[in-house]
Amino acid sequence: MCGITGYIGKKIATDILVDGLKRLEYRGYDSCGVAGISPKSELYLKRVSGRVDALDALIAKDPLKKGVVGIGHTRWATHGVPSEDNAHPHTDCNKQVVIVHNGIIENYLDLKGRLLKTGHKFKSETDTEVVVHLIEEKLKTLNVSGAAARGAILEPVFFEAVRRAIAELQGSFAMAVLWAKCPNMLLAARQHSPLVIGLGDGENFIASDVSAFLKYTKKAVFMNDGEIAAVKADSVSYFNFQGKKLDHSPVTIQWDSTMAEKGGYKHFMLKEIHEQPESVENTLRGRLLPLNGDILQQEINLPSELIKNIKGVQIIACGTAYHAGLVGRYVFENFGLPTSVDFASEFSDRAKIVNKDILVIAVSQSGETADTLYAVREAKASGGKVLAITNTLGSTLTREADFVLYTHCGPEIGVASTKAFIGQMAAMYVLAIHFAVIRKNIFEADARKYVDEFLKIPRLIEDTLAGEGAISKVAECFAQSEHFLFIARHINFPIALEGALKIKEISYVHAEGYAAGEMKHGPIAIIYKGMPVLAIATTSKMLSLVANNIEEAKARGAEVIAIVDEDSRKIIKASKYIVVPKTLEILSPLLTVIPLQLFAYFVALSKKCDIDKPRNLAKSVTVR
Repeated sequence: MCGITGYIGKKIATDILVDGLKRLEYRGYDSCGVAGISPKSELYLKRVSGRVDALDALIAKDPLKKGVVGIGHTRWATHGVPSEDNAHPHTDCNKQVVIVHNGIIENYLDLKGRLLKTGHKFKSETDTEVVVHLIEEKLKTLNVSGAAARGAILEPVFFEAVRRAIAELQGSFAMAVLWAKCPNMLLAARQHSPLVIGLGDGENFIASDVSAFLKYTKKAVFMNDGEIAAVKADSVSYFNFQGKKLDHSPVTIQWDSTMAEKGGYKHFMLKEIHEQPESVENTLRGRLLPLNGDILQQEINLPSELIKNIKGVQIIACGTAYHAGLVGRYVFENFGLPTSVDFASEFSDRAKIVNKDILVIAVSQSGETADTLYAVREAKASGGKVLAITNTLGSTLTREADFVLYTHCGPEIGVASTKAFIGQMAAMYVLAIHFAVIRKNIFEADARKYVDEFLKIPRLIEDTLAGEGAISKVAECFAQSEHFLFIARHINFPIALEGALKIKEISYVHAEGYAAGEMKHGPIAIIYKGMPVLAIATTSKMLSLVANNIEEAKARGAEVIAIVDEDSRKIIKASKYIVVPKTLEILSPLLTVIPLQLFAYFVALSKKCDIDKPRNLAKSVTVR
């Protein structure tokens, strides 16, 4: 996730762009830049590795004094480490075409190889730079020089070059493109990444969200997938990717600027909960097929031979990432690969038994978790190979691990992890399915059945999120409780742990997560009349046993809130129900975690807690 700005009008473009980037910095903050066109049709480009304040200071030393058109970008790295060379905007070989992009171009390696053969020179490691060179190539085929010599209007040529380039892209993108030869028009395009047009008086804006331009106008058009906008100072025209003109009516934004940064949500945590379909989609995109190891080999350089020869997996992580690791253990072992999971902070002695036959998987959203980094060093000292699952390109973990799988969830602002957690789980499924096929623990035809169901998960998460209103009402019924119990069995046991952690983190109440079968071995003693017990009871081979555990809790006076699907609800008897869509049992944690996150959020909201910045906690724990 990155932030895009664009401006065309009468004001100094860089002033508008930098102001917008400061408001979008929550979307990415490892590097940033702006590009504009001077009155002499010369390209102006400033980029820095670091935050927008550093860019602002750089521009102040060499300002674009009269340029009234430009684009800007603040980056969350996905391809290429954070650096000035990898910062956006990116230019073509002749420094005439310039682009900013949010998303992932899946086929960039194929396109780059083709462009290199035709003489294009690349200056970065990013997937984005491929697009600007592809546009340059399309301009050549459209004979721009000849058109200019004939005095032709270049705007249609520019539009067609961008349209043809987009037709060759696979993946997700929101982009804004500027051409020095055509300074009176900006082009913007969207496919699976957010992009909005701001409509002003004699000026117009492009942005990833309305917060970038809300200071200047509240009239906006939210672009749909498969659309291109031709943006001029006094007009905006919309087209589909085939070039057919479209109509759009603007809406009036009612949010204030702070609310706009959160996409209209009250808190970043709620926004990030609602971004989870996209988080799963981005983590899966381009990685599930083919199931022959090619993807793992190409993307993370993990050799198939290593996968075939390992005797087991050792997962190390902390906090929420540890719970993702526990889900990973169930998934890997479901496909026949022995797996252990340890808190990174408790791994020192077990690190001594790691060897070349064990693949260590280290999980950390930030890639800077001190306990996890220390555990990785101990594992490597014992001869283990380490695969990192992280959300942060260029982090210490990515440099110290042997292999890296990125979750592509974008920056997570809320301290209590939600979308990063679901991305970590999704990454575990991706690895486990590939490992199973490579090790011949499953027939590829059966693996494809899992893949088919897995690909439905983002939409099923959306369906689950649609029940937010009902979940908030259930949460309000128990918001004043000071004790909560979460129970589940098998692969959903880690989700019970995660549900308890979430409510502790943001509501400051006592909560415990237990394997439901362990209730009768002691924990049942803490149940009192009226105590809320949240039980994950979706369809599974353990459902009858979970039903028994629920009855045991009810017999002691518990108020049971059951997370069920349409089939299991017919079996489970509870005080309250939260219904999620039905899926394969092995995939169910990707859905059952959603209502527990929302439940914790609404309890905290009712208690007026500081949800995004809970007391005593930090987003990244960089001390041991």
